[in-house]
Amino acid sequence: MSREMKFGVYIPKELAHELDECMKALGVTNKSKIIQEALRLFIAEHRWRVHGKALGAVIVLYNHDVPNVDESLTDIQHGFLDLILSSLHIHLSKNMCAQIIVVRGSTEQLKDLVGKLMKLRGVELVRTVIIGLER
Repeated sequence: MSREMKFGVYIPKELAHELDECMKALGVTNKSKIIQEALRLFIAEHRWRVHGKALGAVIVLYNHDVPNVDESLTDIQHGFLDLILSSLHIHLSKNMCAQIIVVRGSTEQLKDLVGKLMKLRGVELVRTVIIGLER
């Protein structure tokens, strides 16, 4: 018995054309491998929403000229010490900063952290790059 399963997929012609162009530019010839990789990436990117544990980064862009935003970011992070492994502060311009927060732990805590960061005055963008971990 084979470990693979064959199934058909319908995609728009434009998407198929873009895939062919990308594969040609990268020198890739096996569409099945490309589809397998795309499916693995999709599952890894979204598994954290349904499983109990996650690993990744939360990227926060914010205007540090907004009063108390730096202190508020620090206070929020101190409330998640068991979730946050590390954090990196980056100066982007005179008034804009980024913080990359490395996280590992409960998806419920992660959702709570992201929600609190998004509500913070001065925060312009919160983006997560998260993968679900096996239970």
